Amino acid sequence: MANIKDLKKKIRSTKGTLKITTAMKLVSAAKMAKAQAAIVNSKPYATELENTIKTISALIQDYSNKLLEPSKSNKVLLLIISANKGLCGGFNAQLGKEVKRVLNDESADIKVSFVGKKLRELLKGQVEEDKFYTFGKNEANYSDIKNIGEELCEKFLSGEYGKIYVAYNVFQSAISFIPTVKQILPIELKVEEKKELQEKFPFDFKYDQSPSDILDSLIPEAIETGLYTSYLDSLAAEHGSRMTAMDSAAGNCKELIRTTTLKMNKLRQAAITTELIEVISGAESLNA
Repeated sequence: MANIKDLKKKIRSTKGTLKITTAMKLVSAAKMAKAQAAIVNSKPYATELENTIKTISALIQDYSNKLLEPSKSNKVLLLIISANKGLCGGFNAQLGKEVKRVLNDESADIKVSFVGKKLRELLKGQVEEDKFYTFGKNEANYSDIKNIGEELCEKFLSGEYGKIYVAYNVFQSAISFIPTVKQILPIELKVEEKKELQEKFPFDFKYDQSPSDILDSLIPEAIETGLYTSYLDSLAAEHGSRMTAMDSAAGNCKELIRTTTLKMNKLRQAAITTELIEVISGAESLNA
């Protein structure tokens, strides 16, 4: 049974842990707010850019671009965006489950590239690795993601891979994210979607440049911007998940301090009561 000295030591160490978890919670909250602001600024542009490409490609005739066309290659590349650090709840584990489900369902020859080392460690020995991307800082900027996008386009255009997917967590709120795997190459426009756009715009637009030149310049940018938005989603989800995990850990620390303090006070009371009984018993024996 623990004595008062041991309980005091436990309370002191738990208070130290509480300070750390509270600080990590505040840091993660600030980083999440910054990542949220970046998503708000980036996502509308990425969405509108993708819609513009689909609209123009649906309306113009006889346009072809290899980034829009299915490849004959049976090889698939999966880019996984995870965290470099832990202590973020189920952020990495839930994405890992979704990735494993896709790997089990997909019959093609799959190679995997990684942004963030946690899923790389989790899947080590289970997948064939293509590349592990690292950055000068802990977090990538647009230029870093743009370079990755350009490299993925080159791998697709060369015929090395027939399809390229990205796996990441879509940010919903501080306590919610959705593990997602989506195709980024080729950019597919379904027949139903094309007919719907043609019905929505039963006319053609006037272009300063030829529509082919516009699409040739916009398509690579759309891939890079979409990839960057996916990275920002993952970043915000990571910080939100870590903030929630640290908030829960801080709450557990407070509860442990409360229960341990109560236990220590009971032991102290018991010790005082025992001493009083001994003193009274001694006094009574002297009077007898």
